[in-house]
Amino acid sequence: MRHAGFKQFNMSFIECFLFRIAIAIFVALGLIALPTSASDFANNVLSYVAGSNPANGFTNPLVALGPPERFTGEGIAPGAVTPFHPCFRTNEIVSIGAGGQLTLGFEPPLRDQANNPFGIDFIVFGNSFFTDAAYPSGVVGALAADGGTIQVSADGITWISIPNVFADGLCPTMGWVDGGAYATTNGVIATDPNTPVDPTWTAASLSGKTYDELVDIYDGSAGGAGVDLASVGLTQAIAVRIIVPTGIHPNVEIDAVARVHASGNPADIDGNGLVNGADLAAVLTAFGTASSAADIDHSGLVDGLDLAAILAGWSA
Repeated sequence: MRHAGFKQFNMSFIECFLFRIAIAIFVALGLIALPTSASDFANNVLSYVAGSNPANGFTNPLVALGPPERFTGEGIAPGAVTPFHPCFRTNEIVSIGAGGQLTLGFEPPLRDQANNPFGIDFIVFGNSFFTDAAYPSGVVGALAADGGTIQVSADGITWISIPNVFADGLCPTMGWVDGGAYATTNGVIATDPNTPVDPTWTAASLSGKTYDELVDIYDGSAGGAGVDLASVGLTQAIAVRIIVPTGIHPNVEIDAVARVHASGNPADIDGNGLVNGADLAAVLTAFGTASSAADIDHSGLVDGLDLAAILAGWSA
């Protein structure tokens, strides 16, 4: 019985492995797409203190989990989320009043990655927006933003504040590449919430830019406030906290917090510019473990989807 059971287990494992190989081949042929991982965004509310004056009805912290909004105002004033038209519904943003805080967890942890675009490791999305200096043409005027201090922790005990980056600030969310500043329908080309905007842009340097120029500047990004963990000496963080100091900001609204994807092909594990046998070996060696390097999709486990990513990106 023991021997038969062991044999049956091995057959099941082989069948499962072959099934994953089949999925990988379909991905490589473009017949199916890899799903977005839930770990691309904050996936746990660790704590929420509303503060003294949160916006009425905007006190559900669970809405800060998952990706930022692309379309807002259903049943009221529907429209695509753009830097001139931010999300504003109670099921899209959570408000943090003066003296309050929101703490979101990441599993697996956020990691400092030198090959991330601009060195940015995660992005905070609020509901800031630009006023329109030439309404309805979509020309950047003033930045309407509430601020909010961003803190990070590697252990959930010690918290470090991020300097010069505000939770609800640059750059206002852009849901779609196409459609225009005040589109009333979804676009066709979605922006990427896991890619940051060049952090050298400022409110002053963006002032006067047209919507089309903003599209070029965002370069496919969904915007948001980018944070580099190395700026505060951390190699990883398990949680992000947004704090609203008493007496400084009336309240701050948060939509989402996203992990940044590495630039180049994430399946190039050894960073040599090719996805080849060495990268495949790294995944096979770590298969079934939580190895950070071989966990290409950041799911917390090296599995068939990571193997699929290797085969889909094969270049040698």
